[in-house]
Amino acid sequence: MNERPPIAIIGGGAYGTALGTMAASNGSKVMLYARDASTVASINDTHRNDVHLPDIRLHPSLIASSDAKAVLTHGRYILCVVPAQALSTALHELKNYIPASTPLIICAKGIDRPTGMLMSEVAHRILPTHPLGVLSGPSFATDVAKGLPTAVTVASRSQALADKIAVALSGATFRCYSTDDVTGVEIGGALKNVLAIAAGAAIGRGYGASAQAALVTRGFVELRRIGHALGARSETIMGLSGLGDLMLTCSTPQSRNYSYGLALGKGEDLTGRPLAEGVATASIAVELAARHAIDVPIISAVAGILAGDITVDEAMEALLSRPLKNED
Repeated sequence: MNERPPIAIIGGGAYGTALGTMAASNGSKVMLYARDASTVASINDTHRNDVHLPDIRLHPSLIASSDAKAVLTHGRYILCVVPAQALSTALHELKNYIPASTPLIICAKGIDRPTGMLMSEVAHRILPTHPLGVLSGPSFATDVAKGLPTAVTVASRSQALADKIAVALSGATFRCYSTDDVTGVEIGGALKNVLAIAAGAAIGRGYGASAQAALVTRGFVELRRIGHALGARSETIMGLSGLGDLMLTCSTPQSRNYSYGLALGKGEDLTGRPLAEGVATASIAVELAARHAIDVPIISAVAGILAGDITVDEAMEALLSRPLKNED
């Protein structure tokens, strides 16, 4: 059996820790970089992440460190698992420690708010000569950390690199499919978060499962249109990183974006809630659609609600009063 390649992880949150313990379970030597000293101590001393995955025992060989250079020079592959809006800052801080030949796999899902760039575009701007990949798909951190069956998509402009990353990360319960359609993988991962807020708000407001299904289905049409305008392939949008991730994220309060929408629909205080990437993505998604002359009423409604311009009830009334048309 071939020896597993060493893996480096940037980010001590739930998903970074989950990917780290998954890779360690597969037989890779894994080091995880986290700035928080208590997270590092918790992972190393008790094999738990007390803040983000307190109830899950991590693989004992997973090592955490606050020494960025030691971690990033350790890995044959580096997984960057930081929030989308923090990616640019993180890469600027760490770029001098990332070896030029080491592939960097972006695991954030979103659109950079200041620039309107996808995550791989942000990374390429900062690390223009580095080999890059993207990992996305329907995968909750707790499921991955527990070793429950999960399938995701790995993308790179180089199909050969995508194939290598998929082999390096796949194991008994974590399966990676590969593609060179980076745009398709990224746009699905970014926009499904916005639609999950809509789905949660519909349930939270008491509109029922039928309204939720309608919003998700018609929202997927908007996602597909934007994806096609940016050059994404249909099979990618219909795959794990598009439709698959949308189905997962819009179906359960375990999703931070769905949970945020649920609280929004119920009129709850949103202060201090866990990060929901769709909040930052909604407005830039509207701008992206406008640049390509694409009608996105559901995404626009979510952006309007989040901005405080309209209420959930007003948004639903506006959607229901739109002119009738053929389904497409």
